[in-house]
Amino acid sequence: MNEIMRNWILPEYISDVLPCEARLLEGLRRRMLDLFSCYGYEQVIPPLVEYVESLFTQEDKALDLKTFKLVDELTGRQMGLRADITPQVARIDAHILNRKGVARLCYAGSVVNTRPDGTLSSREPRQIGAEIYGCAGLAADVEIIELMRESLSLAGMNNLRLEIGHMGLFLAMAEASGLDGSAREEIFVALQQKDLPSLKASTTGLSAELRQGFLALPNCYGGAEVLKSAREALPALPGVTEALDALDALRAALQVRGIEPCFDLAELRSSYYHTGLVFAAYTPGYANAVARGGRYDSVGEKFGRPRPATGFSLDLRELSHLPFPARRSGILAPAGDEPALVCCIRKLREQGEIVVVDLGVVGDESGCNRRLVKTDGDWKVVAQA
Repeated sequence: MNEIMRNWILPEYISDVLPCEARLLEGLRRRMLDLFSCYGYEQVIPPLVEYVESLFTQEDKALDLKTFKLVDELTGRQMGLRADITPQVARIDAHILNRKGVARLCYAGSVVNTRPDGTLSSREPRQIGAEIYGCAGLAADVEIIELMRESLSLAGMNNLRLEIGHMGLFLAMAEASGLDGSAREEIFVALQQKDLPSLKASTTGLSAELRQGFLALPNCYGGAEVLKSAREALPALPGVTEALDALDALRAALQVRGIEPCFDLAELRSSYYHTGLVFAAYTPGYANAVARGGRYDSVGEKFGRPRPATGFSLDLRELSHLPFPARRSGILAPAGDEPALVCCIRKLREQGEIVVVDLGVVGDESGCNRRLVKTDGDWKVVAQA
């Protein structure tokens, strides 16, 4: 590879965002933030880099592995490039805003990952999301799911499949089993991957009731009937009953809003800050979920103020293979210093028109379908010949 090629080749899973895609992503970002605002969400813009301790809400190996780390030349402390914005928003809610009641916060920005989430994923996702702090009730979860659906609708995604799970099922059985460390991790990963042989091997030493419960989770997938069968297959622990009751109540509330969810009770998130409800949205043509979310109560505990929280996020880059919008019609204007021409161009731009000044360069493709011409002493917009 010669020196010139080295200068322009980007790292693996890192790419430029070119004009057509940038126009799509920026348009979606603006419309989604406007939608969030209509629901009462306030935007925050956390920094791209922080001291590494504040980028994790607790011991989170998955997020730690995804975080690029560097040394701060001013203090000598270790810093990290954020791999997820939620811990930063939790810090803002807990330590800076410090509100007594509900806080609705939203964000949009790049995150950087040491490794991609999938073969087609970017290591620099454009993450956008919304979160509710200070409400442990069902109404907050319903609002977040409804907002996620409306956000995806802005991207033309109306044929969605909503899959819902609950971390409380795994956490309750893991606690009852006395699982910790590598044993807990093995079962967690096996459930995530729905790897039944590994799950059978890693649950061998458990009681018959708890082993049966773990082995039943991957098969608890489908419609509302799943919740009924789960009550029969899973151990009657208080945490299990509470989680299933919450899922039943959520199903009823979503049906009122025209949302018919599916259930996947082995759906587990790799970030350990999730503590309860988890959900993901899928649509035809996409191998991965187009949006994910869930509940992460006590997320601010590390920052000195535990607060119930629920939210969702999505990667705008994942939506980039949507059909690019047609270029907005523009007006080609001649170059010149005539005051009337300068004034006319300024007024057209104030009205929201795209006005491109013709610089006289051969091969300049403006894409304009109209032209600004002088007729009878006045500057007028006419159709492009």
